[in-house]
Amino acid sequence: MTTLDRPTLAPLTAPARRPHRPLLVTTASMAALAVFSLCAMAFDDRMLLGESVWLKPLKFAIAMALYCGTLAWLVSFPHRGRRLTWWMGTVFAATSIVDVGFVVVQAARGTFSHFNTQHDAVNTVGQWVFMTGVPGLFLANLVIAVTLSWQRITDRPTSLAIRAGLGIAVFGMALGYTMGFSGEQQTTDAYGHPVRLGAGHTFISGQPAVRDGIEGMPVTHWSTAGGDMRIAHFAGLHGIQLLIVAAVVLARLAPTVNWLRAERTRTRLVGVLALGYTGLVALLVWQALRGQPVTRPDGETLTALILVAAVTALGIGLVHALSLRARRPGRHAAVSAAVRPHASVPPMSR
Repeated sequence: MTTLDRPTLAPLTAPARRPHRPLLVTTASMAALAVFSLCAMAFDDRMLLGESVWLKPLKFAIAMALYCGTLAWLVSFPHRGRRLTWWMGTVFAATSIVDVGFVVVQAARGTFSHFNTQHDAVNTVGQWVFMTGVPGLFLANLVIAVTLSWQRITDRPTSLAIRAGLGIAVFGMALGYTMGFSGEQQTTDAYGHPVRLGAGHTFISGQPAVRDGIEGMPVTHWSTAGGDMRIAHFAGLHGIQLLIVAAVVLARLAPTVNWLRAERTRTRLVGVLALGYTGLVALLVWQALRGQPVTRPDGETLTALILVAAVTALGIGLVHALSLRARRPGRHAAVSAAVRPHASVPPMSR
């Protein structure tokens, strides 16, 4: 056997994955905070804008636990720029603890953490923390997204889900800044003391003095009176989890569903789902900015929603047709004859 004929041996083991301990610790801390907030809601009857003072810490704890856990999983894959993503993950973890910690402190004080313009020392320091911490979260997430988006860290469908999901998450995180343009609100804290809020979550025509906390949805308390930007913000942040789950489900279905067996087909499907989900998030942003409740869509919103659904369905149908065409016996034989076999290399070693 000549040197050219000798087969290439793939590595016996993939490069080791290193857990990101700061992000994992933050994930565990946020999970513990969620449990604590649930217990506090049962014993503390103080209210802010018609909801428990502990509902916001609960929602932040759940959201951060999901996102920090996802980031910890992502940056554990072997990839180029691991030192940079490790430090950015650490920045994200530390900033999350500080920012959510301020939310908890304000909840314990019976007042608002976001948009609060009161001049007491705790709130003044806390608002400064927010002004510096939120950009830190955004930039750390952006650096991780950019670093991972140009390289493949696992199989193609999951890699695409990660890249698209991180892009959508960066957009979703940026939506938090749009709330600052919703206008001032005048309300009271849990003890009835007047509080002026520099902005709010809800867009309503005319910007009434009180907008948040009116006609809220069950559990989430998202507004049903106006356009609540928190819905698009939430959808954008957590699209990455949905896309990764979609890639995993497609991989699980592949052995039993013939047209899903090709990795290229599953990658295309993830791309279609990412495009459709991006359209949905954009629709939610448009609806909120128009001051329209998500529970009362008008004709324009319904038309846009139908269009997004139709494009997504058309994309799935096209992927299915391309898969069936590629699996035709004659085409497969021709391709097999034209392509010389070569040794495969596991994705993690490329």
